Amino acid sequence: MILAGIPVSDVLYALFGAAALLAGILPRLLERRPLSMPMAFLALGLIVFGLPLGLPEADPLAHPKLTEHLTEVGVIVALMGAGLKIDRPFGRRRWASTGRLLIVAMPVTIAAMALLGWWWAGLVPASALLLGAAMAPTDPVLASDVQVGEPTGEEDSEDEVRFALTSEAGLNDGLAFPFVYAAIAIAAHGLDPAGWLSDWVLQDVVYKVAVGFVGGLVIGKLLGRLFFRAKRDALRLAHHSEGFLALAVTFLAYGMVEVLGGYGFLAVFVAARAIRAAERSHEYHQVLHDFAEQVERLLTVLLLLLLGGAVVGGLLEPLTWQAALAGLTLIFVIRPLVAFAALRGAPGSTSEHWVIATFGIRGIGTFYYLAYAVTHADFPGEALVWATAAFVVVVSVVLHGVAATPVMRHLDHSAAYKE
Repeated sequence: MILAGIPVSDVLYALFGAAALLAGILPRLLERRPLSMPMAFLALGLIVFGLPLGLPEADPLAHPKLTEHLTEVGVIVALMGAGLKIDRPFGRRRWASTGRLLIVAMPVTIAAMALLGWWWAGLVPASALLLGAAMAPTDPVLASDVQVGEPTGEEDSEDEVRFALTSEAGLNDGLAFPFVYAAIAIAAHGLDPAGWLSDWVLQDVVYKVAVGFVGGLVIGKLLGRLFFRAKRDALRLAHHSEGFLALAVTFLAYGMVEVLGGYGFLAVFVAARAIRAAERSHEYHQVLHDFAEQVERLLTVLLLLLLGGAVVGGLLEPLTWQAALAGLTLIFVIRPLVAFAALRGAPGSTSEHWVIATFGIRGIGTFYYLAYAVTHADFPGEALVWATAAFVVVVSVVLHGVAATPVMRHLDHSAAYKE
């Protein structure tokens, strides 16, 4: 395609170069303002794709496989960064908030959103369950403003809000997958559980989760031993501070576990935690984290530009007011109430529990699940599912982007005052 004699490819190079430059500048400019980088790049995508530049369409319904792989890479790199930066060692009590959010809040949220999708938005059961499963996980890509900071050597340096939101986002992208497979099974075989339930439980729940966890743990432990304890100095890679090895770990853990039939999302996060545990306070974790974060930021820029382009291109056109209301109910009612109830008795104050419950940011993982599902089965009302999901993500990006900085600042000031 040519625009006034200028190849569109050149326009795309210039656009992404400018966006990458902004990705390096904006986090510092917006650091203490009620704005976020995702908001800025979503707006940039809306503007640029709305101009008559002849840019290719950014339609996930027309390109589901490309959408699947782009979002897939964005999520797994973010999962590696999330796993590396959590300082808190695993423990039943220490991770109690995470367990409650995953075991109680996430399934209830999926069920509630699926019910609204079916009863209120008019989707068939398979499509309604897919919507619930795709919307339930919180996002490790867009939630950096409410997550823990860089890795440190202090095991209990993190406040409960940032820790819970980071660990939840790190694990629920993998643990929501069985519900996506349930939606695929219903779309393929119907509601009668006799045709799919046993295979779903044994394979999609038990086997895939077990392989994801064990595979990630083994790979992480082996790489941790190689990085920090190899007998030959040339193989003790932590001494050479090669940050790009964060990608090696990410793709190795994800690819090997997927080949074995497990959940690669889960494996990446677990592998990152195992590497962190191998030598908890080593400065090499900072190197790995910084590289992963930089790659994640570039991928986030690309994906948000494309989301803005998809919205301008008509992604929201099939949205009905019933579906929009269902999405708003998820953000303002279902997630806050369900998560707050699940956190009763968990570490943290009541105000911290409310912040954790409210800041369940939806994002890139949602689009991955939708793209994955529609390439494996036919879902009636697919356009409405995409439109509802995109609407919720846009609202979440704007709402949480505005609220994150003042809310977290207030919490930090309150904690400092109590000390």
